Amino acid sequence: MHYRNGREAKNGDKIIRLAGGKIDAFGWLVDAVPGNDYCNGSIVDKRGVVDYACLCDCLHVDDVAELLAAQGLAKRPEGK
Repeated sequence: MHYRNGREAKNGDKIIRLAGGKIDAFGWLVDAVPGNDYCNGSIVDKRGVVDYACLCDCLHVDDVAELLAAQGLAKRPEGK
């Protein structure tokens, strides 16, 4: 099981799901079964709402944080 960028997917990972270039779901990966990167598992948010997880449309939040840092967006701007 792998996310869009090739990172190995594991149940319990904190993930985001992309749709049309936008984040449309966020939560923890559950019920994913090895051997399938498509429509495999579910995303559960902190309220307990369950949504589908197509792993090829998902990224681990640590990888998203790295993308933001690479663009200089990881730090809050200083106040004026």
